[in-house]
Amino acid sequence: LFDAIKSELGALPIVAEDLGVVTADVEELRDGLGLPGMRILQFGFSDDATHAFLPHNYVRNTVVYTGTHDNDTARGWWDAAPQRERAFAGSYLHANTRDIHWGMIRAASASVANLAIFPLQDVLGLDGRYRMNVPGVMGQGNWTWRFEWRQVEAEPARVLGLITAACGRGPMELLHLPNYVPRPRKVRRRSA
Repeated sequence: LFDAIKSELGALPIVAEDLGVVTADVEELRDGLGLPGMRILQFGFSDDATHAFLPHNYVRNTVVYTGTHDNDTARGWWDAAPQRERAFAGSYLHANTRDIHWGMIRAASASVANLAIFPLQDVLGLDGRYRMNVPGVMGQGNWTWRFEWRQVEAEPARVLGLITAACGRGPMELLHLPNYVPRPRKVRRRSA
């Protein structure tokens, strides 16, 4: 199937949703096709430092998310997480209730993952009331969240710019470094 798609349409930006129980044959298929896998940063704190979803364990051909449409926001996750996970995440990310979303965005940005994706709710630091979806639940506000322009302020954009620039995912000019002269070069990693 994937060979036929590539033959007909060329290379497409396909991400393998390799979450849940992933068997060796699934990994072989993903890697054989050169598809990036997914890493959800929120899941990384449920075990120990060897967990595959912690940034120091990523491989380049990965897409990292602070959370997806099916996860709580970073702040909502933090508020509901067991004490052990919060303590681990706080130590790993050097963050707390006030800045957990920036800690996750910073860790994802600094990882070797080729692509880092942050839901707008995390960039804005919104709590669990702004969650997009609860899997398996009908109604009750699922898929109804929409941002309002009044929520989008200059400070989150400034901080996101600083983080992405410092991690090579955005233009260095955003750092306003003294005596910095930009040189032409391709940015290696991207954020969405």
